[in-house]
Amino acid sequence: MMDIIDLRSDTVTRPTPAMRKAMAEAEVGDDVYGEDPTVNRLQELAAACMGKEAGLFVPSGTMGNLTAILTHCTRGDEVIMGHLAHTFLFEGGGVAALGGVHPRTVPNQADGTLKLEDIRDAIRSDDVHHPISRLVVLENTQNRCGGVPITAQYTRVVADLVHQNQMSLHLDGARIFNAAAALDVSALELAGPADSVTFCLSKGLCAPVGSVLCASADFIYKARRIRKQLGGGMRQAGILAAAGIVALNEMTAGLKQDHLQAQKLARGLAAIPGILLKNEAPPSNMVFFSLEDACSLSDSELIERLKAGGVLIGKVAARQFRLVTHYWINDEAVERTLAVFNQALTG
Repeated sequence: MMDIIDLRSDTVTRPTPAMRKAMAEAEVGDDVYGEDPTVNRLQELAAACMGKEAGLFVPSGTMGNLTAILTHCTRGDEVIMGHLAHTFLFEGGGVAALGGVHPRTVPNQADGTLKLEDIRDAIRSDDVHHPISRLVVLENTQNRCGGVPITAQYTRVVADLVHQNQMSLHLDGARIFNAAAALDVSALELAGPADSVTFCLSKGLCAPVGSVLCASADFIYKARRIRKQLGGGMRQAGILAAAGIVALNEMTAGLKQDHLQAQKLARGLAAIPGILLKNEAPPSNMVFFSLEDACSLSDSELIERLKAGGVLIGKVAARQFRLVTHYWINDEAVERTLAVFNQALTG
């Protein structure tokens, strides 16, 4: 049976042998009562990594972001975010549907940032006709802008602007460790200016389930109630948290290798007729490309040809695709992927 090379996302990663062992041996308790020692260790470790007082283990990044926004905001408040923000595009409209929070989008720039003047202009005046501007959300790395990392300096400037207007800043740091690896800084430095930050364990860090929301102890105390309301109160969750501890202790150091594989993949794709790269030097673990107009293959034909060769990729729009490298993509997988692409487009 052919091994599948799955480049659709880094969410497809499987737990490492060390994670499986830790999960099998995890000491557990009832986390809703705060009595699971492994969950508690993960939350303390995560908070330390982000430079925050406390952490909260949640089943997914979507729940982490939603929990954060519903803790920061009340019904009728407004949250400002990029028009390409994951929270706006891909989280089911939860902030509006479940929280009654009004999303206000401003344009993401090519480097993933939001213009300071756009943020400033989006902040509402104190007027009975307006919702209350309560929160700004940034994303790091910014997925739909090419997996670009956002600097700590930029985040600090946004935080200063937000705080001057009596608002808060939440950082969707789903791939913040990828950003840290790309910028050669610590995740703590990137998360420091934000009032709250969520990061995923189940993407490039290979854990099977989970994210952690980190903030002040008071904020996390309130967020725990929101998590319960959203159905995120898990019981003997230490079995899952054990993999998260391994992820933080062992997996973050290898993310630069994932980025090198993405660069190798991009260089190879650039040489294949019909492919137009978004960025020939991907800044992290994502390679975005489109099909040139002269290419006669349809989107579905390309996807099916690659699948027949054992390679899975993600489609992001008409004629536009994404490949994401991760722990399970090695040199051999990159070489085979390029061979399958070459056959699909030129064979």
